[in-house]
Amino acid sequence: MTAPILEARDVSMHFTVRGAFGQTAVVRAVEGATLALRPGGIVALVGESGSGKTTLARLLARFHRPTSGEIRLRGEPVGKRGDRAYHRDVQMVFQDPFGSLNPLHRVRYNLERALRLHHGVKDRAELERRVVELLERVSLVPARDFVDKFPHELSGGQRQRVVIARALAVEPAVLLGDEPISMLDVSIRLDMLNLLARLREEEGLALLYITHDIASARYLCDEIVVMYAGRMVEGGPKEDVLARPLHPYTRLLIESSPDPDRGRAALFDGADELGEPPSLIDPPAGCRFHPRCPFAMARCRTEAPPRTTVSSGQWAHCWLLDGQETT
Repeated sequence: MTAPILEARDVSMHFTVRGAFGQTAVVRAVEGATLALRPGGIVALVGESGSGKTTLARLLARFHRPTSGEIRLRGEPVGKRGDRAYHRDVQMVFQDPFGSLNPLHRVRYNLERALRLHHGVKDRAELERRVVELLERVSLVPARDFVDKFPHELSGGQRQRVVIARALAVEPAVLLGDEPISMLDVSIRLDMLNLLARLREEEGLALLYITHDIASARYLCDEIVVMYAGRMVEGGPKEDVLARPLHPYTRLLIESSPDPDRGRAALFDGADELGEPPSLIDPPAGCRFHPRCPFAMARCRTEAPPRTTVSSGQWAHCWLLDGQETT
């Protein structure tokens, strides 16, 4: 197994929020997260809204500094690198492509600015050549038809391709995709997933793909990591996680996704009666999923389960696995 390009090691992120009458509270958005991104590998980070997926991506992109834990790039703590040098290696693609591009400037400007800032390209002919090449790499062809358009003149899929082209202009080693297809028409989502897969193969990028859609994670990724209420609860090779989920929450996610080949779900038929996810200001003690889990035991309410790894490399934090091989 190749060494990770980018790692989060036991990372936590707590936000202090101020309420009425000057009262403050701490939101425990991410706790104890460990993740490794390797060259040419795609990790899907899945979970429902509010589970901490985007916060973890923003930590990896250095938009926030972790409350505890460590981010490492090529084995070195990122605190030793300048922000521009770091962002030359790590780029993020956001959910909303229109909000990611300056609406007052043409596609040309959005791409040229990245080339000037990170590579010092100033020659007009060289800028033109590279901009055209970038647009062709993301299948916006002929490039001359797009280079002088404003963002509002493009479709959602075309805007997202421009956003990816701008990220590629920096020549990163890691691409963080925060639900990059969720705001696109269903008809073009597959094209975007194929583009990401092609970039992984051609560029050797390490890719973090954040989604709540199990089907797209199954199609694109090599590994799946599941988050719930700020904590990672399961992870491993996608075939193992999807075929034999170890954690009840992972099974809930899988049974909630459309699948005509799967019969009526048995375990979570009453999923609409499970209630809402817990508050991250006052999360439950023990396993955070226990208030919604049909298998919850007394110890689930008081003790956080350790990480248990099975022979395939799949792991989970669940007391149902107590007694199996533990790491």
